[in-house]
Amino acid sequence: MQQRYLVLKLIQTSGPIGRRPLADTAGLSERETRSVVEALRDQQLIRVAKEGATITTDGESVLENLGPLVELQYGKNVLAKRIKSYFSIQDVHIVKGDSSEPGGSNELLGTEAASVFANRIGNGRIVAVTGGSTMAAIPKHLSCYPGAEDTVFIPARGGVGDNIGQQANVIAATFAHACNASYKSLYYPESLSEEAHAIFLREPTARKMLELYETADCLLHGIGDAKKMAAMRDSDEEEQQLLDSRSAKGEAFGYYFNGAGETVHHLRTVGIQTEHLKRIPLVLAVAGGSEKAEAILSYLRGATKQTVLITDEGAAREIVNLLAND
Repeated sequence: MQQRYLVLKLIQTSGPIGRRPLADTAGLSERETRSVVEALRDQQLIRVAKEGATITTDGESVLENLGPLVELQYGKNVLAKRIKSYFSIQDVHIVKGDSSEPGGSNELLGTEAASVFANRIGNGRIVAVTGGSTMAAIPKHLSCYPGAEDTVFIPARGGVGDNIGQQANVIAATFAHACNASYKSLYYPESLSEEAHAIFLREPTARKMLELYETADCLLHGIGDAKKMAAMRDSDEEEQQLLDSRSAKGEAFGYYFNGAGETVHHLRTVGIQTEHLKRIPLVLAVAGGSEKAEAILSYLRGATKQTVLITDEGAAREIVNLLAND
C-alpha cells in the first residue's frame, strides 16, 4: 500500500514519467516499480503510454479520498524514503511535530538521535560532537550501550556564544557522563589571527586532538541557519556581508553552505573539517523545524553517503516542498 501510494503520488506530480526515473525518485528497484505500475494500471488508476505514466481521474479520486489516511499511517515513512533516495544518504529518521512552531522543542529529536546513535555506533570509539541546543538535548536520553565505557567523546570544534551549556566541550562531557565513557576537551578561542592559529596548531594538546579527528568513528552535529549562526557568533559586519553576497543558507561545524551545498565560508579553527567526513563511518546530522528546512537542504546537497539525517515532520515536509519547486 505504501509503495503504491508513493508511486501514484509521484505520477500525479511528475507525470508523464518513465519507469526508470520513477524508480529512482521512489527509491524502488525497477522490478518493484514495474510490479507497482502494472497493479495501478490494472486498477485503472494510471495510464501507461510511450511518453510515460499519467494519473487517471480514478487515480486522482483515490489520492483525494485515501490521502489523509495513508499520510497519517505512512506519511513519515514516505517523506523519509523520498529524502533518503533523493540525496543518496544512509538513512532518514523523522519525528512528530515541528520544532519551529510555538511550544515546539528539540526533545523528540534528542530522544530519536540518542536511540539511533546507540544502535549504530557499534565498535566506534571516537565520537565528535558539536555544540548547540539540539545536541544538548541528546545526552539526557542516552544510556549505556555495549562498549560505551571505551568510547571517547570529543568536541567537534570550539563553543559558540556565551551559553556555556551549549558549547561543544560541555556537551561532549555530558555525553560521556551519560554513558560512563570518557571525554577530552579543546579550548580554542572563537576567533584567532592566522599567525596565532598557526602557533596554536603546534601545541601538544592541539596535535593530539588533530590525531583524534583523523580517526573519528562518528560525528554528531546540528545544522543552523547561516544568518542566525553568524549573529550568534557576533560575526563582524564584513563577515556577515560576505555570507550574504555568497548566498549562505546553512551552517554546520563551522562551515557555511549555499543553496547548492557548496562551502562558501568557514571559520579558522581546530576541529572536524569537511575532508574528514569522507573518512568518518557514521555521520549523524540532527536538525528540525520548518524554519530550518532551507538550511538543512543546503547541507544535504553536499552530504556524504554515510549521513543519517534525524529531523521532524515540519522540516521534512518543507524540504520536499522546496525540492518540488526546484
